[in-house]
Amino acid sequence: MRYNWPTMSNHLPKLAIVGRPNVGKSALFNRLCNQRISIVDEAEGVTRDRLYAKADFFGRPFEVIDTGGIDPCSTVTFNEAIRRQAEVAIEEADALVFVVDGKVGMTEIDRQVAHILHKKGKPITLAVNKIDSLEQMDRMHEFHSLGFTDMVGISAVHGLQVAELLESAFREVNWEEQVEVDDGAIKVAIVGRPNVGKSTLVNHLLDEERCIVSPIAGTTRDSIDIDIEVGGKLYRLIDTAGIRRKQAEHEVVDKFAAIRTQRAIERADICIMVLDAEEGMTAQEKRIASDIEALGKGCILVFNKWDLVKGFRMEHCLQGVRQEVSFLSHCPALFASALTGRNLEKIYAQIDEVYAQAHHRIPTGELNRFLEQALRTYHAPMLNGKRLRIYYIAQVGVAPPSFVMFVNRPDLMVDSYRKYLINAFRKTFAFTGVPLNFTLRGKRQAKEEE
Repeated sequence: MRYNWPTMSNHLPKLAIVGRPNVGKSALFNRLCNQRISIVDEAEGVTRDRLYAKADFFGRPFEVIDTGGIDPCSTVTFNEAIRRQAEVAIEEADALVFVVDGKVGMTEIDRQVAHILHKKGKPITLAVNKIDSLEQMDRMHEFHSLGFTDMVGISAVHGLQVAELLESAFREVNWEEQVEVDDGAIKVAIVGRPNVGKSTLVNHLLDEERCIVSPIAGTTRDSIDIDIEVGGKLYRLIDTAGIRRKQAEHEVVDKFAAIRTQRAIERADICIMVLDAEEGMTAQEKRIASDIEALGKGCILVFNKWDLVKGFRMEHCLQGVRQEVSFLSHCPALFASALTGRNLEKIYAQIDEVYAQAHHRIPTGELNRFLEQALRTYHAPMLNGKRLRIYYIAQVGVAPPSFVMFVNRPDLMVDSYRKYLINAFRKTFAFTGVPLNFTLRGKRQAKEEE
């Protein structure tokens, strides 16, 4: 399968933020994006993967990339993988912002990073961060020895001279050639608890090492947007940090990561819920599935690491999961191996199917013919001498598909009859992989709204 590699928008310039750990790169990234996308924390190595977001420079859109700190001598876990991610971002970028700490002063690591960057032959602006006022600009002088012509003193936290920094960074960009278009990408969030293989799955789909992969739970802490074009269709994959149990969220960054995952589900059109086929369904997966259903998103189940499972049938595994969460009974499932690529070639066809189902509209006449047949098959039960009457049904929305039933009295709809109608509806119209939203409207309520 061949992949084409678009940017988030056509011809948007890319600006990469680089530097040693803990100099304020993520704070600058958040400042440029005008939102808290990247996790900011005093601990070294918090940003591990490279993060992408759209930003604006006086009405001119561009793409900004946050990277992990470069430190050739660091003993922090994943240091080598972090450095590789930063180097990929540097190669992708049209311009670089090299961030140093004006409060701490120049370090040997800054010199080593500067040596690496000088070899790249790209426009580089040195950002001396943590300059909280114009009176502190003299802190910049010692950094002249790093050999960069363009240097700006900034405060990422307070926004001091950030506009001047962008003006310097984009000095060689011809903005007249930049054209932004609505790409219409299908947004797909890869969700699941830590260490079930989400990043390995993304890397296999992309055929590149985009996300850091490690057997240590919780490696990915940020949500990462990755665009890919397959068969002429554009998909935006959102790789997320795993959701841990509440009592396991000891670090503040883990709490931020759980929030980030929730936001990724909110942003997505489709969620791919990755489960460990060896371990099955846990309380965390139930919580994720409930969030997906409550937010009205399409869902695909991927039972990862199936190559490691012995003596257990797919049907039994799937039945066990679907008994835990009724919504998952209507979601397509893949038994796959992200490591070997087994069955992953089917995933885009399933994404397309679920996306189409989420946006499907049923003609009103067809809906009411279904309703007539369902009512004829099983009458609504009596409740306190009164019987529920359903007059009419109409579809009022998509993604998720939403319907209104006009009835005599909504309080006469008992749970058992509601379940019967929904199950019959699923058998007739499927709506594979998407939650359904049904609302009851009584006679008096309908008259009051007219």
